[in-house]
Amino acid sequence: MALILVLLLLLTPAFSQSVHPATGRQIAPVMGAGGAGWLDRPEREAEEEPDKALDAIGIRPGMVVADVGAGTGYMSLRMARRVGATGKVYANDLQPEMLEKLRARAQREKVSNVETILGTEADPKLPAGKIDLVLLVDVYHEFSQPQNMLQKMRESLTPTGRLVLLEYRKEDPKIPIRLEHKMSVAEVKTEVEAEGYRLDEVIEKLPRQHIIVFKPSRVQ
Repeated sequence: MALILVLLLLLTPAFSQSVHPATGRQIAPVMGAGGAGWLDRPEREAEEEPDKALDAIGIRPGMVVADVGAGTGYMSLRMARRVGATGKVYANDLQPEMLEKLRARAQREKVSNVETILGTEADPKLPAGKIDLVLLVDVYHEFSQPQNMLQKMRESLTPTGRLVLLEYRKEDPKIPIRLEHKMSVAEVKTEVEAEGYRLDEVIEKLPRQHIIVFKPSRVQ
């Protein structure tokens, strides 16, 4: 019994983390489907300026992109319109209820180039080597297994692919978001570069969020 207990204690951090070991950052809880209304709140347009974010990132026709932690599809459908009929969006989420809302929304808005993917806490289930850009909007800070997720997302990228995080700026105490739902550039850089990426650029064009762009640090 004692041996089993020891093994369980040793294995637990690999499957569930409350603090990131590299930065000491408190990992935030995942928003449940009951909070879907907050994702589509009218104020979000002014607070986050999503179209300005996509302009800065450079979403172009024909791209294959992934929206990890897509929720109800707030960013997925915007990207789908930008990549057009020759492009594709993989919309990933942990919660079937969120993906059901996303599919219903896509049907209402007649968007047909979005494929939903039910992922796990350790794997977004994206196709290997196919993705030009993986977008994480206000979601990375909720990953309970960020190391595994980053490694799997890197495997999904093309050799020239990019990983882009939008995160509320922890450096600015005036931004009215709980601390565990904010991240600093330094935290993001430390955590992401440890999993086989290099920081490419930081874009500061949004009212409240960093845009932090990474590329794979080695050929996959």
